[in-house]
Amino acid sequence: MLDKYEAVIGLEVHTQLQTQSKLFCGDSAAFGAAPNTHISPITMAHPGTLPRMNEKAIEYAVKLGKALHCSIEQVNYFARKNYFYPDLPKGYQVSQHTTPICKNGYVKITVDGIERNIVLNRIHMEEDAGKSLHDIDADFTSIDLNRAGVPLLEIVSEPDMHSGEEAFAYLTELRKLVRWIGICDGNMEEGSMRCDANISIRLKGATSLGTRVEVKNLNSIRNVKRAIELEIERLIEITEAGGTIQQETRSYNADNHTSFSLRSKEEADDYRYFPEPDLTPFHISDEYLQSIADSLPILPDQLEKKYRESLLLSDYDAATICSDKEMVDYFEAIIQHTHHYKAAANWMLGPIKNYLNESSIDIADFIIQPATIAALIQLIEEGKISFSNASNKIFNALLKAPEKNPLQLAEELNLIQEKDADSIEKWVDEVISNMPDKVAAYKAGKKALIGVFAGEVKKISKGKADMKLVNTLLTEKLAQ
Repeated sequence: MLDKYEAVIGLEVHTQLQTQSKLFCGDSAAFGAAPNTHISPITMAHPGTLPRMNEKAIEYAVKLGKALHCSIEQVNYFARKNYFYPDLPKGYQVSQHTTPICKNGYVKITVDGIERNIVLNRIHMEEDAGKSLHDIDADFTSIDLNRAGVPLLEIVSEPDMHSGEEAFAYLTELRKLVRWIGICDGNMEEGSMRCDANISIRLKGATSLGTRVEVKNLNSIRNVKRAIELEIERLIEITEAGGTIQQETRSYNADNHTSFSLRSKEEADDYRYFPEPDLTPFHISDEYLQSIADSLPILPDQLEKKYRESLLLSDYDAATICSDKEMVDYFEAIIQHTHHYKAAANWMLGPIKNYLNESSIDIADFIIQPATIAALIQLIEEGKISFSNASNKIFNALLKAPEKNPLQLAEELNLIQEKDADSIEKWVDEVISNMPDKVAAYKAGKKALIGVFAGEVKKISKGKADMKLVNTLLTEKLAQ
C-alpha cells in the first residue's frame, strides 16, 4: 500500500539568532533568565513605543542566504502579521511578507548514497512570540515574555522532500550550517531551532499536490522524522478507507508516538498582512553583500573536498570531522604542528572523540592542547612510543596533567620503546619456545596466529617492544 503513494514534504524551520539584543529593541535575547526579566515597554508593546532595527540580525540573515546560495533582496520592508496568541504582546507579529530577505537557494543532502539539492522558497526575518507555560499553575496558563521579540529567521523549503529520512538529512545539514557560520546554536531542546512540517500524499506519478497537514513545533530532528512517518501512514490509511483529508494543524506526542488535531489551518489571507508603518524600508548595498560574502568561513562541503583531495583523508574521516565546526577548529590546530594528517584524524575520531562522548563534554572543554596531540603523533611516528601506549597510558596521564610534555611522561612511565634488536630477539625467541603448539599450527597454514605471537611479545616487554621489528623477526623465525 505504501508503494502506491508518494509523500510530499516541505519544512518551515525557525532559527533563533544569537544576537545580544532583540530584533527591535535593546532587551537581552539571552536564554534561561527568570521569567519576564528581559522585557521593557517596547517588548510589552506599550502605547507610544517604537521599534528600532537590529543591524546584526540583517548581517546574520545575509550570511545564511549567501551560505545557502540564495539571491538577496536588496530593498526590504517589514509587515504586520495579525493573529492573536496570549503570549504575543502586540496582538500582531512583525515579519517579512512580500520581500523576504533571501529567495530560492538550496540545501545539499545525501540519503542512501544519493546526493541532491532540496530547493528553498525563502528565508525571512521576524520576531518571536513569548511562551505560554501550562505546568506552573494548576488553574492558569502563565506567560513568559522573555522570548517575545527575539530575532528569528524562518527558512521555508519548497515541497521538495519525499520521506522522513530526507527531512532528517535536511535538518541535520541546516543545523550544522547555522552553527558553522555562528548565527544560531541549533539547540532544538531549548527552542532556538524549531520545525513545522507540511505533509501531503499523492499517487505515484501524479503532479498535483494533495491536501496537506502541518505538524507544529517539533523539538528534535529525530522527532521530525518520526512525526512525518506517522503522518504519511495516517494520510494513506484515510485515503485507502475512502475518507477525506482535512487541512489542519496538528501536534505530535513523542511519548506515545501519536498526533492530534489543534485547529483548522489558516491561509495567508487570514493574517491580514500590511506594511509595518513604524519601520522604514532598508536597503542592502552591493558593497555590504560583498563584505558579508568575504567574511564567511570555508563551508563544510568545500572543506570536506579539501580534506579528501589535499590531505588524502577518507570520505568518512573528512565528513565526520566536518560535521562540527569546533571539531574542525581543533583538527586545524593539530595540523598546524604536524603533517601526519591521517594520524591527526585518527586521534580526533578515536581517543579524543571517545573521551568527549564518555565525559559528555564538547571539544571546546577539552583540556589537552592541539600542539600536545601533535607531539604525541610525532613520538609515535619516530618509533619512540607505540600508539597503544600513547592512546591509553600517556593520553590518560595528560588528562590529569595537560601541562606536561608527552616525551617527559613517556620517560616517567617507562614507555619509551625498546629498539635494541638483541633485546627484542630474546623476547621473540622466548615466546616461540613457550608456544610449540601454536608454532606447529602456524607452520601448518594458520598464518593469522602471527598476531598471537606478537601479542605475547608485547605483553612480556610491557608494551616497550618496537612492534614493527617484532613482526619482522617473528616472520623470519617462524619461516625457518
